[in-house]
Amino acid sequence: MASSFERYQKRRLVFSYVSVIISITLVLFLLGSLGIVVIKSKTVADQFKEKVVLTVYFKDTAKEVEIKQLEKSLALADYTKSSVFVSKEAAAEAHSEEIGENFMDFLGYNPLQNSIDVYLKADYVSPTKTKEISDEIAAKDFVDEVTYDQSLITLLSDNIKKITFWVLVISAVFTVIAVLLINSSIRLSVYAKRFTIKTMQMVGATKRFIRRPFVWRSVRLGILGALLALIGMAVILYYLNETFPEFSLLDDKVLIGALFLGIFLLGVLITWVSTFIATQRFLNLRTDELYY
Repeated sequence: MASSFERYQKRRLVFSYVSVIISITLVLFLLGSLGIVVIKSKTVADQFKEKVVLTVYFKDTAKEVEIKQLEKSLALADYTKSSVFVSKEAAAEAHSEEIGENFMDFLGYNPLQNSIDVYLKADYVSPTKTKEISDEIAAKDFVDEVTYDQSLITLLSDNIKKITFWVLVISAVFTVIAVLLINSSIRLSVYAKRFTIKTMQMVGATKRFIRRPFVWRSVRLGILGALLALIGMAVILYYLNETFPEFSLLDDKVLIGALFLGIFLLGVLITWVSTFIATQRFLNLRTDELYY
């Protein structure tokens, strides 16, 4: 009879450990997946921003050396992702191909101007910074005007701020849920050993001595759950990268590595803190309170 009861207790204990591992794995996997979305949302937003072009048009009186100097300074500027010089002849040819006929045959001359298309780095694509760059370039005597889609930049900035805000809110909510779920699972596993805890305490064991094996056991469960979650994330990342290569999911290796490390440490930290609090609670209970 006693051995049957012991087997039953062991099965309950194993089940509680398995439930803790499953809870940790699922919650950390969801958090990690959300982290990937956060990382790639910034990458996608940056790609959209870096497609915005700032075009510098030169006066017909601009000297070739002035154009070359500005082209070189723009290429070396901190805010420049890339720059392309477009001669008035190349612009006319492209425009003729676009409309399907040579417009210069009607006009008798080429009304277009030499220009430089400047693609800015994502961090500089904002209404304020882009205007500052535009005004700085337009102040040069040989520059006729600087044009860019101001409404598009404003729209991009506003939408990215909104998306970032809600992603952070959802991330915070998921983090709280993760902590609560993992904490609940660990408390249940510690609850199953509450009488053992109190018995050890009654025979003179210190709180630290009693708490240590529970903490380390939970940390090991946290490590196992975190590793399973990371394996799941790696599989999903590989599959999505093979299916949608245009997203370049594996390009941000440093950020992806930091995310994996963060998920692993989060699993360890939550299990450690949750077990510490749970064992401390049962250590502080009176014997008659263990039955409630």
